[in-house]
Amino acid sequence: MNYFPLLMNTDYKKVVIVGGGHVARQKVEALLPTKALVTVISKEVTETLQHYINEGLVTWKDKAFEPADLDDAALIFAVTNDEGVNNAVGEAVQHWQLLSRADAKGRVDFINPAVVRRGDFVVTVSTSGASPGLTRQVKVDLSEQYGEHYAQYVSFLKVARQKILKVFTGDLKKQLLAELLDPQILQWMEQGEKQKCEAWLQQRIGEKW
Repeated sequence: MNYFPLLMNTDYKKVVIVGGGHVARQKVEALLPTKALVTVISKEVTETLQHYINEGLVTWKDKAFEPADLDDAALIFAVTNDEGVNNAVGEAVQHWQLLSRADAKGRVDFINPAVVRRGDFVVTVSTSGASPGLTRQVKVDLSEQYGEHYAQYVSFLKVARQKILKVFTGDLKKQLLAELLDPQILQWMEQGEKQKCEAWLQQRIGEKW
């Protein structure tokens, strides 16, 4: 199957996760950086999930699954180890709702790629379910290649781009936007010298940070 890759805005959208085990925890943790309204449906949850519930990050319904649990949900995850329950979830999903099943049986509208997140900088990788092991391996490689400093780096690029677009037009605008990708800026960020990046920008656009 050829999946269409996209980054979805889940802010304030209802997301239902049916199941309370290890896979459910993974799905919750993938959603935590967003503002999705996450509900877990399960009679039992892991200790880590219980922590998220206690913190008010997730809503927990301590019950068996019922079709009404999916009302108004945009995304639905069926991640129990009971094929019958997963099938029941699949049968209850409406045509406009998107479903992911951990067992990859029946209807599957989407799968989750592995994610490396550094602030606004997001890198994803997937083998379309062919080799989860390879997906994890590549994620580790990407995590090492794109360190934590990329969060500040991309944040700087975002603000700098906005300033340039506000002040300049034409060829000069294009030139300055291209210069933002000077490897020296990335190196300064990696070395923790953000002030040098700000001074560099101020020198070129004549506007204080």
